[in-house]
Amino acid sequence: MSTWTRDDDKLFEHGLVLYPENIADRWQLIADHVPGKTADDIMAHYDDLVHDVFEIDSGRIDLPSYTDDLVELEGDCQISSGSNKKNNEIERKKGTPWTEDEHRLFLIGLDKYGKGDWRSISRNVVVSRTPTQVASHAQKYFIRQQAMKKERKRSSIHDITTAVDTNPVPPQSSFQNQSGTQNFNFAM
Repeated sequence: MSTWTRDDDKLFEHGLVLYPENIADRWQLIADHVPGKTADDIMAHYDDLVHDVFEIDSGRIDLPSYTDDLVELEGDCQISSGSNKKNNEIERKKGTPWTEDEHRLFLIGLDKYGKGDWRSISRNVVVSRTPTQVASHAQKYFIRQQAMKKERKRSSIHDITTAVDTNPVPPQSSFQNQSGTQNFNFAM
């Protein structure tokens, strides 16, 4: 396994842009673009990159921050984003909303492992979520359960209190009016 420097990574990423997936001999062309790397090194590094992106997107690991990126941003950035954040503050990506299926799995895990064992629920039941995400979801769920007595303006996934779907609701079409016919009125 070869060692990769930050400069190697930048050349590799540039090579990925220069030589898209439909190019014949893509890996060799990118290897020619990155000194000291073979086509096998490039393919292995690409597989690692795909795996890392999946882990970041799934919320299992945080997006890495590189100190040289912050220096480049401070020196080269001419455009203001309109944000009042300092350069060293990283804006965190908002999470993916929980699905009803994930919530029902959460309820099963809650029943099996109990309140507070978020790690076991994450590892064994809701495997698509991290323990921190499960804990956050649980916090919102319990707050919602305490507020059940108050009047709510809209329903929430946190209103589901059983893992079994007891009241199936047919999906609604946003294109149908009350008579059941489609009504398309587009302003021109």
